[in-house]
Amino acid sequence: QVQLLESGGGLVQPGGSLTLSCAASGRAFSVDAIGWFRRAPGKEREFVAAIDGDGILTLYGELVEGRFTIARDNATNTVYLQMNNLKPEDTAAYYCAAGPKASYRQHLYQNWGQGTQVTVSS
Repeated sequence: QVQLLESGGGLVQPGGSLTLSCAASGRAFSVDAIGWFRRAPGKEREFVAAIDGDGILTLYGELVEGRFTIARDNATNTVYLQMNNLKPEDTAAYYCAAGPKASYRQHLYQNWGQGTQVTVSS
């Protein structure tokens, strides 16, 4: 029911920053938790961060905790992923997904965006 569109990916040097956006349309946005996942070549899809519908509860994967911050602005139907101190191992396609609750478990998310590529390289 909800459509998601990621943007903000690109090429950045190690130690740099990027902010990804997930714009939602199609239904009430504030009821949806939003998760960010990533997939690098040769690796399984990996949990990055999640936020509940009210923006109160946030979760982070251990590889990004302390470097990434997830936030949402329900007035503009947008969830942001601020990515700081980027490392080459952060290189991946990043996807946002909508589900009923903030969770590490990707099967709870039923609506997925198309992805945006992040490449960290010197």
